[in-house]
Amino acid sequence: MDPSAGGGVPGSKDGGMTVRIGINPITWTNDDDPSLGGETPLETCLAETRQAGYQGTELGGKFPRQGSVLGPILDRHGLELVSGWFDGRILEREVAEEYDAILPHLTLLRDLGAEHVVYADTSRGRHGAIFAPISQRPVLHADEWPGYGAKVTQLAERMADFGVGLAFHHHMGTIVETDAEIAELMTWTGEAVGLLYDTGHCAFAGGDPLALLARHAHRVVQGRALGVRVDDPRLPAGRGRRAASPRPDDPCDQAGQDQHAEQDPQPEQAGP
Repeated sequence: MDPSAGGGVPGSKDGGMTVRIGINPITWTNDDDPSLGGETPLETCLAETRQAGYQGTELGGKFPRQGSVLGPILDRHGLELVSGWFDGRILEREVAEEYDAILPHLTLLRDLGAEHVVYADTSRGRHGAIFAPISQRPVLHADEWPGYGAKVTQLAERMADFGVGLAFHHHMGTIVETDAEIAELMTWTGEAVGLLYDTGHCAFAGGDPLALLARHAHRVVQGRALGVRVDDPRLPAGRGRRAASPRPDDPCDQAGQDQHAEQDPQPEQAGP
């Protein structure tokens, strides 16, 4: 969703925003645990992405990282590059250092037409510990948020000047996980910091996806429709409450799906 769409997309019949649907290749191959789909070739992933009707894809572990190589592959399948995850460390690094670290990634995204980078801050732990209890995740203290927000804003502004916007991904196990932490992030960052709204991560954190969207819709630049397996006995008490009682209009009634959508004012730009 892009609030700059204002009165709608030029040429749209209803004067509203255009939504185009992309998907994350984790549906085929899990980058965190390559034993899940590790044998699936990239060509299969992309061919089935297009066959299913998606118009774009995010980057995955099997994607070439050279634009001159990846571009023709995506073109052959009629797909656009939506975005790509970056494992951020802005809490632990200075802005210039973090920008230098992400620059090659931004360059690939920009060269292939992606407008945003999926940025999650994985500072202070859990690297390589995907099976560790989420209760052990790092947290920010109240007095850390103002300085943190200033750094994220400076980074996002440099990214925007380069030509790629920052879509901050609130993510399980990171310092921005809960609805309250998302609110702190939005309070202490400037407009250059966009929000990647994720129904599944919100629900699993015990949040309210609809209320979260209502509060921060003006900052949302990408959205993901993920769900939570509410019958999984491993689900911690209190997690996924919203998904446990789905309503027809509840975005959490998407269990088991990994696709995501971006509302974009540019009709030709696919979005996740």
